[in-house]
Amino acid sequence: MAAVRLLQITDTHLMGDPAAAMRGVVTLESLRRVLRATRERIEDADALLLTGDVVHDDADGYAWIRAELGALRKPVLCIPGNHDDPELMRAGLAGEPFRHCGHHDFGGWRIVMLDSTVPGDVGGEVSAAELARLEATLGEGCPPHALIVLHHQPVPVGSPGLDGVGLRNGPALLDVLARSTTARALLCGHVHQESERRAGALPAFSTPSTCVQFMPGSAGFAFDTRGPGCRSLELQDDGGVVTRVLWAD
Repeated sequence: MAAVRLLQITDTHLMGDPAAAMRGVVTLESLRRVLRATRERIEDADALLLTGDVVHDDADGYAWIRAELGALRKPVLCIPGNHDDPELMRAGLAGEPFRHCGHHDFGGWRIVMLDSTVPGDVGGEVSAAELARLEATLGEGCPPHALIVLHHQPVPVGSPGLDGVGLRNGPALLDVLARSTTARALLCGHVHQESERRAGALPAFSTPSTCVQFMPGSAGFAFDTRGPGCRSLELQDDGGVVTRVLWAD
């Protein structure tokens, strides 16, 4: 089986106004910089992963992500983040190429997209129903390998402020994964920084935002000077994951 190639785009924080900025960064133009810088990777990708905080509390921003990613003619696997309203996101990104939550099979891999949002809360939690769905999805009939994707970081990334608004029930998620013979890695957004940690026996990756970044190791919410980025992943037929962060600059 050929390797499965993915590109993760996360924390775009788009707004209805195309000139709207976050911390001095125009988020739509910043996303466009990332897409220009990764054009060849996108052409080779089997799918794009859009992992939450697509908009910054402004549902009019979904029209921009539809225009930018819909034109790429690749499946876009979506999950909401704490700045998204899941129902408004589904409405704003309805129809192909956008596919919301659920699971999606590519070759020998299953990509499981989890909703970790809690209404009105910056932090996250994978509900009991989502955990049950995950366990069933990783069981009988699953391809040999699975990548689990969610917005909130499942394990601490070493930034106390951000870890205080991470996944509250990370241990419950890891318990499900420890019983699985197919889970190979976890992937998240939310923390606006690159990291690689261990989640039990599995590698867990976080990815920079396409707009502004938080300073790794910060006790609070200090901003980094790094520019926008995304992550490429190659899911290999032996269950390995080869991945790197791509910076627009």
